[in-house]
Amino acid sequence: MVKTNAMRLLTAAKIPFTVKEYPVDENDLSGTHVADSIGADYDTVYKTLVLKGDKTGYLVCCIPVDAELDLKKVAKAAKDKKVDMIPMKDLLGLTGYVRGGCSPIGMKKKFPTYIEETAVLYDEIAVSAGVRGAQIIINPEKLREFTDAQFASLV
Repeated sequence: MVKTNAMRLLTAAKIPFTVKEYPVDENDLSGTHVADSIGADYDTVYKTLVLKGDKTGYLVCCIPVDAELDLKKVAKAAKDKKVDMIPMKDLLGLTGYVRGGCSPIGMKKKFPTYIEETAVLYDEIAVSAGVRGAQIIINPEKLREFTDAQFASLV
Protein backbone atom coordinates (compact mmCIF):
# COMPACT_ATOMS: atom_id res chain seq x y z
CA MET A 1 0.00 0.00 0.00
CA VAL A 2 1.09 3.53 -0.72
CA LYS A 3 1.64 5.62 2.39
CA THR A 4 -1.03 8.27 2.84
CA ASN A 5 -0.46 11.75 4.18
CA ALA A 6 -2.05 10.68 7.47
CA MET A 7 0.42 7.79 7.78
CA ARG A 8 3.37 10.02 6.94
CA LEU A 9 2.34 12.60 9.56
CA LEU A 10 1.99 9.99 12.31
CA THR A 11 5.30 8.38 11.34
CA ALA A 12 7.06 11.77 11.41
CA ALA A 13 5.58 12.44 14.86
CA LYS A 14 6.77 8.99 16.04
CA ILE A 15 3.23 7.99 17.00
CA PRO A 16 2.70 4.22 16.89
CA PHE A 17 -0.04 2.90 14.63
CA THR A 18 -0.81 -0.01 12.36
CA VAL A 19 -2.76 -0.15 9.13
CA LYS A 20 -5.50 -2.57 8.17
CA GLU A 21 -6.45 -2.74 4.53
CA TYR A 22 -9.81 -3.92 3.23
CA PRO A 23 -11.49 -4.35 -0.16
CA VAL A 24 -13.53 -1.29 -1.16
CA ASP A 25 -17.15 -1.79 -2.13
CA GLU A 26 -18.20 1.32 -4.07
CA ASN A 27 -21.84 0.35 -3.44
CA ASP A 28 -21.34 0.25 0.33
CA LEU A 29 -19.03 2.90 1.77
CA SER A 30 -20.61 2.61 5.22
CA GLY A 31 -18.48 2.44 8.31
CA THR A 32 -20.20 -0.74 9.42
CA HIS A 33 -19.06 -2.38 6.18
CA VAL A 34 -15.52 -1.20 6.93
CA ALA A 35 -15.69 -2.62 10.47
CA ASP A 36 -16.99 -5.94 9.16
CA SER A 37 -14.24 -5.99 6.51
CA ILE A 38 -11.43 -5.52 9.03
CA GLY A 39 -13.04 -7.79 11.64
CA ALA A 40 -13.48 -5.07 14.26
CA ASP A 41 -16.30 -4.23 16.67
CA TYR A 42 -18.42 -1.27 15.56
CA ASP A 43 -17.59 0.50 18.84
CA THR A 44 -13.89 0.61 17.92
CA VAL A 45 -14.13 1.84 14.30
CA TYR A 46 -14.71 5.57 14.02
CA LYS A 47 -16.12 7.57 11.13
CA THR A 48 -15.01 11.14 10.55
CA LEU A 49 -17.72 13.72 9.99
CA VAL A 50 -17.29 17.39 9.08
CA LEU A 51 -19.74 20.01 10.26
CA LYS A 52 -20.09 23.77 10.37
CA GLY A 53 -21.05 25.64 13.51
CA ASP A 54 -22.71 29.04 13.64
CA LYS A 55 -19.82 30.47 15.70
CA THR A 56 -16.80 28.19 15.39
CA GLY A 57 -17.07 27.50 11.66
CA TYR A 58 -15.89 24.12 10.42
CA LEU A 59 -15.30 21.31 12.90
CA VAL A 60 -14.59 17.59 12.83
CA CYS A 61 -16.24 14.79 14.81
CA CYS A 62 -15.17 11.16 15.14
CA ILE A 63 -17.86 8.74 16.31
CA PRO A 64 -18.38 4.97 16.22
CA VAL A 65 -19.52 3.79 12.78
CA ASP A 66 -22.90 2.53 13.98
CA ALA A 67 -23.70 5.65 16.02
CA GLU A 68 -25.63 8.72 14.98
CA LEU A 69 -24.29 12.18 15.72
CA ASP A 70 -26.38 14.23 18.16
CA LEU A 71 -26.16 17.73 16.71
CA LYS A 72 -27.21 19.32 20.01
CA LYS A 73 -24.40 17.57 21.86
CA VAL A 74 -21.90 18.59 19.16
CA ALA A 75 -23.09 22.21 19.35
CA LYS A 76 -22.66 22.14 23.14
CA ALA A 77 -19.14 20.67 22.88
CA ALA A 78 -18.16 23.26 20.24
CA LYS A 79 -19.87 26.12 22.12
CA ASP A 80 -22.13 26.78 19.15
CA LYS A 81 -25.87 27.37 19.16
CA LYS A 82 -26.28 25.27 16.02
CA VAL A 83 -24.17 22.91 13.91
CA ASP A 84 -24.98 21.21 10.62
CA MET A 85 -23.27 18.62 8.46
CA ILE A 86 -21.49 20.14 5.48
CA PRO A 87 -22.79 19.24 2.01
CA MET A 88 -21.01 16.14 0.65
CA LYS A 89 -19.93 18.10 -2.45
CA ASP A 90 -17.82 20.39 -0.19
CA LEU A 91 -15.90 17.59 1.55
CA LEU A 92 -13.00 17.12 -0.89
CA GLY A 93 -12.31 20.82 -1.37
CA LEU A 94 -12.43 21.53 2.35
CA THR A 95 -10.55 18.53 3.72
CA GLY A 96 -8.66 16.99 0.82
CA TYR A 97 -10.49 13.73 1.47
CA VAL A 98 -13.34 11.89 -0.28
CA ARG A 99 -16.39 10.27 1.30
CA GLY A 100 -15.36 6.93 2.76
CA GLY A 101 -11.75 8.07 3.06
CA CYS A 102 -11.98 11.11 5.34
CA SER A 103 -9.43 11.03 8.15
CA PRO A 104 -9.18 13.36 11.15
CA ILE A 105 -5.41 13.31 10.50
CA GLY A 106 -3.87 15.53 7.84
CA MET A 107 -6.78 17.59 6.56
CA LYS A 108 -5.95 20.61 4.39
CA LYS A 109 -6.52 22.88 7.40
CA LYS A 110 -6.59 22.25 11.12
CA PHE A 111 -10.16 22.30 12.41
CA PRO A 112 -11.45 21.92 15.96
CA THR A 113 -11.84 18.18 16.45
CA TYR A 114 -14.02 16.19 18.83
CA ILE A 115 -13.82 12.45 19.49
CA GLU A 116 -16.71 10.54 21.07
CA GLU A 117 -15.71 10.15 24.72
CA THR A 118 -16.32 6.38 24.74
CA ALA A 119 -13.12 6.01 22.67
CA VAL A 120 -11.15 6.11 25.93
CA LEU A 121 -12.61 2.72 26.85
CA TYR A 122 -10.42 1.07 24.19
CA ASP A 123 -6.68 0.58 23.82
CA GLU A 124 -7.02 1.11 20.08
CA ILE A 125 -9.56 2.52 17.69
CA ALA A 126 -9.62 2.64 13.90
CA VAL A 127 -9.96 5.80 11.79
CA SER A 128 -9.62 6.26 8.07
CA ALA A 129 -6.06 6.35 6.77
CA GLY A 130 -7.14 9.02 4.29
CA VAL A 131 -8.12 6.70 1.44
CA ARG A 132 -10.85 4.18 0.90
CA GLY A 133 -9.52 0.72 1.69
CA ALA A 134 -7.26 1.49 4.66
CA GLN A 135 -7.78 2.15 8.34
CA ILE A 136 -5.26 3.44 10.86
CA ILE A 137 -5.34 1.56 14.17
CA ILE A 138 -4.22 3.95 16.92
CA ASN A 139 -4.49 4.59 20.64
CA PRO A 140 -7.36 7.08 21.13
CA GLU A 141 -5.35 9.30 23.49
CA LYS A 142 -2.49 9.48 20.96
CA LEU A 143 -5.03 10.42 18.27
CA ARG A 144 -6.50 13.09 20.55
CA GLU A 145 -3.07 14.53 21.27
CA PHE A 146 -1.98 14.54 17.64
CA THR A 147 -5.18 16.16 16.33
CA ASP A 148 -5.43 18.49 19.36
CA ALA A 149 -8.94 17.10 19.82
CA GLN A 150 -11.25 16.97 22.80
CA PHE A 151 -13.15 13.95 24.04
CA ALA A 152 -16.85 14.81 24.29
CA SER A 153 -20.30 13.24 24.37
CA LEU A 154 -21.36 13.36 20.71
CA VAL A 155 -23.93 10.58 20.26
